[in-house]
Amino acid sequence: MTTKEIVIRTDKLTKKFGDFIAVNEVTFEVKQGEIFGFLGANGAGKTTAMKMLIGISKPSGGKAQVAGYDVYKQTEQIKESIGYMSQKFSLYEDLTIKENIQLFGGIYGLSDEQIETKSKNLIDKLNLQSEADKLIVSLPLGWKQKVAFSIAILHEPKIVFLDEPTGGVDPITRRQFWDLIYEAAHNGITVFVTTHYMDEAEYCDRVSIMVDGVITALDSPGNLKTKFSAGSMDEVFVKLARGAKRGE
Repeated sequence: MTTKEIVIRTDKLTKKFGDFIAVNEVTFEVKQGEIFGFLGANGAGKTTAMKMLIGISKPSGGKAQVAGYDVYKQTEQIKESIGYMSQKFSLYEDLTIKENIQLFGGIYGLSDEQIETKSKNLIDKLNLQSEADKLIVSLPLGWKQKVAFSIAILHEPKIVFLDEPTGGVDPITRRQFWDLIYEAAHNGITVFVTTHYMDEAEYCDRVSIMVDGVITALDSPGNLKTKFSAGSMDEVFVKLARGAKRGE
């Protein structure tokens, strides 16, 4: 069995806003094909940390590499090597499903032939043949999320960053969305996901929990529950977050 490549590596990564330290010397590694949960209460610093990793916010200190590229000097290469999906889905609602696929395929640098092939495969996979020419705005929330995720990995990135991707949908749809995440990870794509749903933390290979800008725990869900004598990840999270001194 080959050792899996480290695709995210941080060393004392820090972000300050004046005297306020939003992210305080966080250090961790994420391997290829891993589902890595990045958790924290509002104000913990997880979104700020993610922005540094995806190349849209410059760190104040420390080091980090994403997909082998430096977060200070190679942000454009990072953006080309990752997928990204936010809670707002990153789709153009006034375009159809097909038009969104074509648009993002072009942005990701795929050829017309690749876009055509991947478009057909995506639509067939999600059973959206009859909806392919409908505007995104007309789709139910759960379908928007599935389409947005599928488009975020259209170019087969090394890593896909998901910022609270399942907010606002029912548990069954959330579970279906996680089936897509499992498939992506099985195909070698690293999934870096933030979520407010602690049951989803159970689905991750490893979980980090941030409190007040610091990673206070990082391990597999099973090990964290054992360490904190907890029956669920929700219990683990509550025990750690209870000591938080700041919020949004």
